[in-house]
Amino acid sequence: MYEGDVLAGNWRRPGKGKIPKVPAELDLVVEDADSGFCGAVVACDKEAVTLEDRFGRRRLFPLAPAAFLLEGRPVTLVRPAAAAPAGPRRSASGSIAVEGLRARVAKESRIYVEGVHDAALVEKIWGHDLRVEGVVVEYLEGVDDLPAIVAEFAPEPGRRLGVLVDHLVPGSKESRIAARITSPHVLVVGHPYIDIWQAVKPSVLRIPGWPDVPRGVPWKEGVLAALGWRMEPADAWRRILGAVSSYADLEPELLGRVEELIDFVTEAS
Repeated sequence: MYEGDVLAGNWRRPGKGKIPKVPAELDLVVEDADSGFCGAVVACDKEAVTLEDRFGRRRLFPLAPAAFLLEGRPVTLVRPAAAAPAGPRRSASGSIAVEGLRARVAKESRIYVEGVHDAALVEKIWGHDLRVEGVVVEYLEGVDDLPAIVAEFAPEPGRRLGVLVDHLVPGSKESRIAARITSPHVLVVGHPYIDIWQAVKPSVLRIPGWPDVPRGVPWKEGVLAALGWRMEPADAWRRILGAVSSYADLEPELLGRVEELIDFVTEAS
């Protein structure tokens, strides 16, 4: 039972009451005052906090004033202050972060990935490294026109192109298209997954594994149905990407290929 009236004091207007601000530290258990959803903090950024309940369900809530209850009392959750690093700060890819990085002119070399989800994941993990090197990542919206895209790019010494392809396995359509690229200034590599979603370790999302989707069923929609996620693919991707914080959350089959591409496009030609 709660002591007193938790709604007393006009707590929805923090300027009129004494609503404490509490850092949203990991594992802090709070309740969303509007929905009653109760869970532990598993992630927090400057705008929102993610709570996970005892059944493993996660929900995202904005960091609104007086929006949560802590031990029955209204509080305003705030983003925790970053702890001072004990040693050199590491980027999400595990490399030593370059402090005070200034914008630099992008190299002519580029990395192409298949789609916007691929680009978002590469940016989240390797964005710092790519900015240090001045390498831009662009997306293709599929690989069917890859030979024409490579020809238009006109690779040459000092202007290299690295391409990351989904489902690059022997006998696949993607492997046949990649085999048509013969320029020494282009490197096409890929991972075995049907979609970049599968490059995220299932344990990060607290699922037993990525489900098999029958032929003829759109892959993303089939995955959502099998997992029981009642949401659109765009919302599911935000959930997946939000659970990824470092290279340790990704499968090695993707990690190695992206590192290979970065090395290739940044080598002196």
